[in-house]
Amino acid sequence: MISKLKSSIVQSYYFLRYPKARELKRKGIKFEHFRELNRAWLTASGIKTVFDVGANEGQFAKLTREVFPTAKIYSFEPLPDCFEKLQNALPGDKNFFPINQAAGSSESVLEFFRSVHSPSSSFLKMEDLHKEAFPESNAGQVNEAIPVKVNTLDTIFNEVRPEKNILLKIDVQGFEKEVLHGAINMMKEVKVVIIEMSLAKLYKDQPLFHDIYMIMHGRGFSYKGNLSQMSHPQTNEVMQLDAIFVKE
Repeated sequence: MISKLKSSIVQSYYFLRYPKARELKRKGIKFEHFRELNRAWLTASGIKTVFDVGANEGQFAKLTREVFPTAKIYSFEPLPDCFEKLQNALPGDKNFFPINQAAGSSESVLEFFRSVHSPSSSFLKMEDLHKEAFPESNAGQVNEAIPVKVNTLDTIFNEVRPEKNILLKIDVQGFEKEVLHGAINMMKEVKVVIIEMSLAKLYKDQPLFHDIYMIMHGRGFSYKGNLSQMSHPQTNEVMQLDAIFVKE
């Protein structure tokens, strides 16, 4: 109740101070997310292509379209019901390409665990700490996994031959290492990466911040801070963050 009240107060403040906030709300975009991404150095980087891995219902695609109005957006989402909504996220947008599959280290079909809260769905089993830290996910995952098609970003990259400069966003609930292992050649052409990273084990056997940092550093990317971070509601311990990496 308190968090909802706080969110309502923040939203009212944005509406009063920033006229664009109302316009964004009509499009299903949170103004605070727009402010986070709409950074001068990023908008000046000439992003022509966005790879949106873990697109869910198109939240990041909508946000990206506001910040990079002419970029081509390739959004990956394996869940059928979420993909149906993703397809309608940017109606009539000829530079928006929804793809109904997941990204990983090889071409395959893998078992995917649907969460009652769809953004928390993963190839990995959810730990109890996740349910504690994110109350919207306390119902956990459904018992029966569903098969989903997996492809590598390198394969997709070779098929679409995207324009530079490339922004890669990865939000895959503990599957980050597999996505990166399947994007070795593509990453050579990527300019900016925004990747959700965990500081605590929220999924079984998931990589943590240091693991992903070392991969990114090894591929010539420098850590440039976060867009946002998420904390445990009782302890305030940081659980996850949306990290920014830039190719040097």
